Amino acid sequence: MGTILFGLFVILLILGIPIGFVLALSSTGAVFYSNYPLVVIGQRFFTALDSFPLMAIPLFMLAGTIMGRGGITRRIIDFALSFVGNIRGSLSHVVAISGVIMGGISGSGVADTAALGSIMVPEMTKRGYDKGFSASLVAAAGSIGLIIPPSIALIIYGVTTQSSIGDLFVAGIIPGILIGFGFLVYSYLVAKKYDYPKEGKVSWGGRWKSFKETIWALVMPIIIIVGIRGGIFTATEGGAVVAVYSLLISMFVYKEIKLKDIPKICFEAAISTATISTIIGATSLFSWLLSSEQIPQEITRNLLAITDNPILLLIIINLLLLFAGMFLDSGPAIMLLAPILAPVASGLGVNMVQFGLIMVINLTIGLLTPPVGTAMYVASNISGVPITQLSKKLMPFWLIMVTVLILVTFVPGITLLFVS
Repeated sequence: MGTILFGLFVILLILGIPIGFVLALSSTGAVFYSNYPLVVIGQRFFTALDSFPLMAIPLFMLAGTIMGRGGITRRIIDFALSFVGNIRGSLSHVVAISGVIMGGISGSGVADTAALGSIMVPEMTKRGYDKGFSASLVAAAGSIGLIIPPSIALIIYGVTTQSSIGDLFVAGIIPGILIGFGFLVYSYLVAKKYDYPKEGKVSWGGRWKSFKETIWALVMPIIIIVGIRGGIFTATEGGAVVAVYSLLISMFVYKEIKLKDIPKICFEAAISTATISTIIGATSLFSWLLSSEQIPQEITRNLLAITDNPILLLIIINLLLLFAGMFLDSGPAIMLLAPILAPVASGLGVNMVQFGLIMVINLTIGLLTPPVGTAMYVASNISGVPITQLSKKLMPFWLIMVTVLILVTFVPGITLLFVS
């Protein structure tokens, strides 16, 4: 059955069928071929989605949609600009800083890329920035949303491996900030080389005014982390808190969302959630078939048979995850590979929270690599820069992220410093 399952998977993937349908169709074909009853298909879909922690995903998707429509994204950008306007290449630094801040609110790398790109790429182009550099920076900075809490990818990993989502959120802070800092340094070097413009120094009075405008948005990540870590609410309830909070400030503080806009906002969030839910249900069926055929155990035995050197094994696991990220989105990749690789990592003495960040950073890089780099395609569509050109411009950002990945893999304190 394994041959049918993987054969159909590869063929459908090559044909360019969306990944949710690839997983569902290949799994259904394998069930038809085997002796399993057809009712298994419906059971696995229902069981996968009947999860309280996974309810956090639609809630954070709703919060992200509200954030984009409620003027929160624009105010975050203005706030970042007030502090870096006197630095060469100001707008590039704004993108890097905004990526980190927005990642602490929406939890979706692709959503952040779209929000940042639609505003910043046209502005940077007007001011003489190379469009390829602008698009690559937007894609890379937006993808940080996959690492910075409240990351949807970390929620899926926590549910899949039964790890603490609160611990995963805390563990993602330092790696996310390190990557953002790396982007700032690279942006400065590029700006200095090509003499990109400054936007002008903003007085402390102007900064204070911008801060007061943005404070309502800036406290959202703090609410999430403190609330979950302090036991005030769960990750799922945190999603509800942030969604309601973002709606209230967008309606009554910023006054950019009207009552009539709410149905459309909910519809957009529902479409995004439906896409993710389809993938989660199909991945659950696919993973169940793998487990039933003892394929994860066989892969684990084969990996451990290659070498007993833990450093070499961790390098092999990272390479495998990097390769998987080139073809699979983060959600299905985590649900497929976490049950297989987590036991191997645990056997090597790697903490499951640390391994969650190893996995998510690898898959974040996958958002920026062909052939299935979602954030890269979003940035390409917004900017009009061809994928081939954009891939070359993204190489320095890959290097920065791989450097942080190596640190996370071999220096546990980077992720576990604040984890109890």
